[in-house]
Amino acid sequence: MISNSPKTNEIANYKLSIAPMMDCTDRHFRVFMRQITKQSLLYTEMIVAQALHYSKNRNKLLDFDEIEHPISIQLGGDNPKLLAEAAQMAEDWGYDEINLNIGCPSPKVKSGNFGACLMGKPKIVASCIEEMKKSCNIPITVKHRLGIDNLDTDDYLMQFVDSCSIAGAERFIIHARKAWLNGLNPKENRTIPPLQYERVERLKNNRPELIIELNGGINTINDCIKTLKVFDGAMVGRAAYSHPFIWTKIDSTIYGQKEEYLSRSKIIIKTIPFAQKHLENDGRLWHIAKHILNLIENIPNAKKLRQELSEKCQHNKAEISILKKIAQQLEDAGH
Repeated sequence: MISNSPKTNEIANYKLSIAPMMDCTDRHFRVFMRQITKQSLLYTEMIVAQALHYSKNRNKLLDFDEIEHPISIQLGGDNPKLLAEAAQMAEDWGYDEINLNIGCPSPKVKSGNFGACLMGKPKIVASCIEEMKKSCNIPITVKHRLGIDNLDTDDYLMQFVDSCSIAGAERFIIHARKAWLNGLNPKENRTIPPLQYERVERLKNNRPELIIELNGGINTINDCIKTLKVFDGAMVGRAAYSHPFIWTKIDSTIYGQKEEYLSRSKIIIKTIPFAQKHLENDGRLWHIAKHILNLIENIPNAKKLRQELSEKCQHNKAEISILKKIAQQLEDAGH
């Protein structure tokens, strides 16, 4: 369903965002995460512009629930025309922003000539951004690395960012590592190349007018607070997916909202109406329950509760009563 959310060409000040992650940040995770933070920017998994162009079921790729706002769609591609078409679709669907993926180093993405390898083709990236800007009125942002392979100097990074900025990019989310396109797999590229925050800080100092968000190695709310003293935003990835409960005070600590006590049981209870709706639309409970598993950690009997949730929810005919039972067990235990 196309959203009725108003269109805007103003770049919002999102101090914290939850990174786009393949096989993680689907619509079910986003609804779940929205029970934890109302203010942070959420992202879709990367959607390839070419797939949108040829898809016979765009609803499946583009749909989201209104509760997911603010939400950015991450697009992948190197064809300016197809990306412009995808940008127009995203605006029509009601997304708040569009993010261009210039950071994914996977071989599959590289073979499609997009993702991190495009850091070596700044003219193509600029052309893509320009065409996307022409086709829609919502902000275009770019997520990228410090560099790739031997294209890894501060001067090259600045030239790349300048090129994107001139083309119309309005925020830069920089994963503070370079990427090796040969020799390292995606997981290794998230850990082996060293974090170099000082290089992103130098870029920010040289381009203070640009909105620059730091990504990589940000694992706690305190990390975010430190990051925000230097940069315009902090992006959290695996730490948010793997340990969602430690982020329950994002809105009060980062955004200054009135603090709401959120227990594990309360978060699950708040998710149940969306799970019920999903079941009524012939979805499986596991699509949502798999994201809830990581909520249940660092408490007595956590392993047993996760095992029960996993085993019972993976059945095709699993019912909402399972989530209610788990929530009640957590509440009874004071969690």
